[in-house]
Amino acid sequence: MSVVEATGVSVTSVSKETSVSSPSSNLTTVDTYGREFKVPDYTIKDILSSIPKHCYERSLVRSLGYVARDIVLMVAIGYVGQKYIPMVDFAGHEDASTVARGLLWMGYSYALGLFGFGLWILAHECGHGAFSDYQNINDFVGWVLHSYLIVPYFSWKFSHAKHHKATGHMTKDMVFVPYTKEEYVEARGVSKISEVMEESPIWSFLVLLFQQLGGLQLYLATNATGQPYSGYSRIAKSHYAPKSPVFDKHHFWYIILSDIGIGLTFTMVYQWYKNFGFFNMFVNWFMPWCWVNHWLVFVTFLQHTDPSMPHYKPNEWTFARGAAATIDRNFGFIGQHIFHDIIETHVLHHYVSRIPFYNAREATDAIRKVMGDHYRYEGESMWYSLWKCMRMCQFVDDDKDDAKGVMMFRNVNGLGPVKPRD
Repeated sequence: MSVVEATGVSVTSVSKETSVSSPSSNLTTVDTYGREFKVPDYTIKDILSSIPKHCYERSLVRSLGYVARDIVLMVAIGYVGQKYIPMVDFAGHEDASTVARGLLWMGYSYALGLFGFGLWILAHECGHGAFSDYQNINDFVGWVLHSYLIVPYFSWKFSHAKHHKATGHMTKDMVFVPYTKEEYVEARGVSKISEVMEESPIWSFLVLLFQQLGGLQLYLATNATGQPYSGYSRIAKSHYAPKSPVFDKHHFWYIILSDIGIGLTFTMVYQWYKNFGFFNMFVNWFMPWCWVNHWLVFVTFLQHTDPSMPHYKPNEWTFARGAAATIDRNFGFIGQHIFHDIIETHVLHHYVSRIPFYNAREATDAIRKVMGDHYRYEGESMWYSLWKCMRMCQFVDDDKDDAKGVMMFRNVNGLGPVKPRD
């Protein structure tokens, strides 16, 4: 198996490791915690050679089985909820009955949203070719599942592939590209970092709330948190625009097909509303869809944001370094059994996106032996990590003189021992 087949990235992308401007070796800097960060010097070949060959094997039957499992469980939740929640009635206490039913409907939509995100992850596997050996089947299944969740399948597939080719690259990564110190200062209309006032916890909470509720749709509609693409309006950079600079010219009709999928879903939802009523559509599709939006931003933000995580300027970026600029976390039973290990094995996923999730734990154990201290894992509560990252990771800076090009997160909130320099 070739490097391209294993990683799912182009020869051009991998060859950046041996580009004309060779990256420095034995680099160290200081992360946001004040700890020494050693920049990886191993190669993608070192990583790939450590993974057992059977980890690359993909089974269409097994993958379809997980799709069927998630759909069956959603149907089962729907059957039980629709039948029994309306029966909740505390005789003589109508207000209490209404509150109880409301809480149960909220839990019902939450449960559907969990498995809805599970289906999103399986569609994501399709986009990477990890679902099966048959790309046409992968694309059909991915298009159906993502369209149902209002995600333009091919648009996401193409931009996400570019993200994988340039993870952690300050000028070529496609999502969660952080502010530089200069951009952060400019966005706040001041001349230097010391003039930026500390952000209050309330403001951080409001930003976090907006990110979790609207971040995905803002990204899809305007390419927010992606590359700037000067000369294009926000709408022109949309994932729904066939001529968006996010895509290549030959992607045009695939983007149209993605948009058709979204249109068909809206048509279905409208018919759902007309035939079964607003409430039925609201608890069975709209609220679970809102949860899927939340989970996607929650998970992906925390996969690519952490006080220990670097970003690289072009002179120091390599594919192996960029893929290591991710982090595995632990979301317990939900992460492993409903979210298909997308949280627990994401570092491996960035090195080899074609390995199916059910082989990813074994492959992760293998690459950890090569990565050593460069493998990042955080086992604390992800809800705490979300708040911590929002407060500590506001912009990046290469403020250590002997590590120019290796950019670490900094903040103006006085969090962490490292303070940004003007």
